[in-house]
Amino acid sequence: MGLGIEMEIKKDVLCIRLNGELDHHTADNLRNKVTKAIDQYDIQHIVLNLEQLSFMDSSGLGVILGRYKQIKQKNGEMVVCAISPAVKRLFEMSGLFKIIRLDESEQFALSRLGVA
Repeated sequence: MGLGIEMEIKKDVLCIRLNGELDHHTADNLRNKVTKAIDQYDIQHIVLNLEQLSFMDSSGLGVILGRYKQIKQKNGEMVVCAISPAVKRLFEMSGLFKIIRLDESEQFALSRLGVA
């Protein structure tokens, strides 16, 4: 199916909206695009909207964890929002919710980061 990546910058927040499947075929593309945007636009925070993400494997978890570490080094925060049930279960099993906050909507996440 592939992965659709939509990115929008609001002040120092990178909003990433994914749709489709985040797996070993699509993980490198996402990693490269997000890393480039973080460096190019001096991004402090990431809001990751996973509402339209239908599938994710361990490669996807690795990309997300890597970008989390990149943002943490800048004293920033990564927030996941609007997550689908299947992907939410993967986050829960992997323990990612212990370090990454889950908000119910992108708008709510943005307002908590002070940019909405």
